[in-house]
Amino acid sequence: METILGDVLTWSWFSEPHGYNFNSLLIPDPAGNLCIDPVEPNDEVMSELVRMGVSRIILTNRNHVRAANQVRERTGARSYMHPEDAAYAKAQGAVLDGELHDGERIGALTVIGVSGKSPGEVAFLWPERKALIVGDAVVGNPPGHLSLLRERVMDDPARLRRSVQQLLALDFDTILVGDGVSVIGDAKQRLRELVDSFRLPTAS
Repeated sequence: METILGDVLTWSWFSEPHGYNFNSLLIPDPAGNLCIDPVEPNDEVMSELVRMGVSRIILTNRNHVRAANQVRERTGARSYMHPEDAAYAKAQGAVLDGELHDGERIGALTVIGVSGKSPGEVAFLWPERKALIVGDAVVGNPPGHLSLLRERVMDDPARLRRSVQQLLALDFDTILVGDGVSVIGDAKQRLRELVDSFRLPTAS
């Protein structure tokens, strides 16, 4: 377990097929700590999660349930996901207690809809830290850059590109990614470079 942005805890699991880390976050919050997209924790990490406490597990998409059930069981946290991804996740065994909705505030975070990879994909904006937290909307690969997953795993590639383009309207300079290497500083420029590569058609 490591610390980023001062007091945010993160732990990772290396995916050999992808060639990069899958990442999880624990965001400290006075009203109850927030765990985002938890990957399988080792005993040391799980002990720390139990010690610190987890109030809510918030999941960016239907494929990032990961070890949420395990963390939920050990910590007594409640799990949340956007309703448009919930049915698929529940069919895969996810235990969900509530929903996430675009524009909703959860502690210091604001839920941002980024549909396309899946219909209920969300990101989280942390205005006080000028940080954007993403799941599968973009990945930090290669390190120092941002990219998209392969189109064959997207429900609607064109919609995802539009969603990612709209993220440029937000105020952030760091992107914490669920997959790959996070971009600490100058992240909006890295995202703009990705959007420029889309060559999106102009609206008529």
